[in-house]
Amino acid sequence: MSVSKDKKTDKWMVQIRVKDWTGKVIHKKKRGFDTKREAQQWERDFINQANSSLGMSFKDFIEIYMKDIEQRLKSSTVASKHWMIDLKITPFFGKMPLNEIKATDVRRWQNSLTSYRDEKGEPYSPTYLKVINNQLVAIFNYAVKYYGLKENPCHKAEGMGKKKADEMLFWTKDEFSTFIEAVKDKPASYAIFMTLYYTGMREGELLALTSADIDFEKSTVTINKSYQRMNGNDIVSTPKTPRSNRMITIPQGLKDCLKDYIAQCYGLKPDDRLFPYTKHYLTHEMERGCKHSGVKKIRIHDIRHSHASLLVEMGFSPLLIAERLGHERVQTTMETYSHLYPNKQTEVANRLDSVMS
Repeated sequence: MSVSKDKKTDKWMVQIRVKDWTGKVIHKKKRGFDTKREAQQWERDFINQANSSLGMSFKDFIEIYMKDIEQRLKSSTVASKHWMIDLKITPFFGKMPLNEIKATDVRRWQNSLTSYRDEKGEPYSPTYLKVINNQLVAIFNYAVKYYGLKENPCHKAEGMGKKKADEMLFWTKDEFSTFIEAVKDKPASYAIFMTLYYTGMREGELLALTSADIDFEKSTVTINKSYQRMNGNDIVSTPKTPRSNRMITIPQGLKDCLKDYIAQCYGLKPDDRLFPYTKHYLTHEMERGCKHSGVKKIRIHDIRHSHASLLVEMGFSPLLIAERLGHERVQTTMETYSHLYPNKQTEVANRLDSVMS
């Protein structure tokens, strides 16, 4: 028998030899089970996973899913998925057989997340709930496409959360001017927030910048990489999307700011990170500046929205804004910032009247 008593420890153990779905023979030994039932359950789960049976537990399927996507996605994206799945999804579905999870189970999971409140009584944001739900949908889509699961139970359960927040937070030009004065005492912080506000780049893109990326003669900044701090290691990888590789122009005021900052960086090499900090530092300095200036607190990413808002106010087209922000599609820019564009319907009617008269 593959399940037997270990005479040395008086506990149960499993010795099993099976072929996986590729035909490879796998030999596995597992000791230390308190009961025979626990050992038999572990044996069944192992066989199901090895055979890629849809009767395997959700937790075992996640191992297969993650091993596959690790070969296809950026390490930072994989780490983000791992964190979300391990904390928000697997604790609920982990022990359930994959092919027995129903829409009612998904809705119970959704309800547990929508009813959550932190120590301050705050719920998860609608956009965060949407991101978590999308991850579960992706897992089941993967099972349907590659492992023959009959249907995705998320489709019957319907969605959760919202794609976009009800209110977009950003700073006006006056608010930014007030804020930037409050962080002027630290050259690095001053240069960081000046760069974020006047370029609209993402924080990972900013933290990956080198002095070689800045062409002061042409007044341009080249964005071709992104920074992440993962498991105590500095990771510099490609940007979020292909269109994120871009070159953007910068105003004279930002050029002067960056020149002054670089002049103070002793021994800075062309390929050294211009801002050798983490996202935690940016958040800390944001909070410090808001506290000292009295300006409303927004997220670091909202400075990107602030830049877009400034460009809309200045009358620039969605196409130009999309290119500057590195959006894959102009439609993304329009969907995100269309409400910032002034309504021209009255002007259209007045001009048509002049044509008709």
